[in-house]
Amino acid sequence: MTFLITWQLHQGKLHPILAHFSQLTEEQDQTMMGDDIKMVGRWHDLVSGTGVAICESDSIEAISAYALKWNNDMDISVQVVVDDAQARMLGSRLLV
Repeated sequence: MTFLITWQLHQGKLHPILAHFSQLTEEQDQTMMGDDIKMVGRWHDLVSGTGVAICESDSIEAISAYALKWNNDMDISVQVVVDDAQARMLGSRLLV
């Protein structure tokens, strides 16, 4: 499954969280995610304290556990998303 994760840092948390994140190595970040999550990409709007990530995983539990490691400092939304091929396949079922 592919997940769209968005976040909004809580007021006053931008600088401490950015300082913490900047000290994480890629290996430490992957360890926090665990073996069941593949990070496709992550983008940050540092001025507004928001961001978006695309992850792949077969485990909603793994995604939830990763989000819970950060949600004390930010509001996080997790949504399952599909790509064009999956959307077309699902849409073709509506043509009955």
